Amino acid sequence: GLLYGIKPVVIAVVLQALWGLGRSALKSRPLVLVGLASVALSLAGVHELIVLFGAGIAVVAGRRLLPREPGTLLPALLPPVRPLGLAAAAAAVPFQLSTLFLVFLKVGAVLFGSGYVLLAFLRAELVTRLGWLTEAQLLDAVAVGQVTPGPVFTTATFIGFLLGGHAGALVATLGIFLPAFFFVAVSGPLVPRLRRSPVAGAFLDGVNVASLALMAVVTAQLARSAISDLLTALLAAASAVLLLRYRVNASWLVLGGAVAGLSAWWLR
Repeated sequence: GLLYGIKPVVIAVVLQALWGLGRSALKSRPLVLVGLASVALSLAGVHELIVLFGAGIAVVAGRRLLPREPGTLLPALLPPVRPLGLAAAAAAVPFQLSTLFLVFLKVGAVLFGSGYVLLAFLRAELVTRLGWLTEAQLLDAVAVGQVTPGPVFTTATFIGFLLGGHAGALVATLGIFLPAFFFVAVSGPLVPRLRRSPVAGAFLDGVNVASLALMAVVTAQLARSAISDLLTALLAAASAVLLLRYRVNASWLVLGGAVAGLSAWWLR
């Protein structure tokens, strides 16, 4: 009952994050075009890393070719890619703690942008490729990560526990957080200089936009599991209005969703 009411609120929270991040990331027509192209590539099944790096390369190429007319960047500048066929993955792979660790180590090493981009990577790895989770279970994990203190990455802990008990929770948590400590130590002093570089700045602008595109696509896909009837649709719509229009604290909305979900469960 709790998760039934919380999940549609989480969809609204992610939409609010998309809205806020999009207003700062989509700062020109070329970036909007790259974002739309990234959405199309993601829907076509192209791997998330190809979408991210392709968008960065496209923006760099556009600014080099047309430095005085950035508004004329074409999505055709995206490098040619081929879908990897993630949606056509075969039967589920047997569960192993070592594989779980490597999955979250990889996700932690390549994740870029808002923590909600995590949804796109986890859906591709755990739902589509390995078949260890359903979309509903993934959304449950995101809901738990949303209602508990700390970053959204604590979703990894819940997924690890769901799949492998306490050992799985520990392995998944170590895997997703370990790369951050390494990369911060190594790249921290370099980031300000990278941002001052026109090429690096353009690349990061493109990757930022692509990360938003991945968020948008996976949110739409997960919404089909979260919004299953009239009550959940009303919860999602009301939460979106309260977040975007009145800026109500998301914690109160999550609490309200939990109460509504429990009430609906008791009345059945």
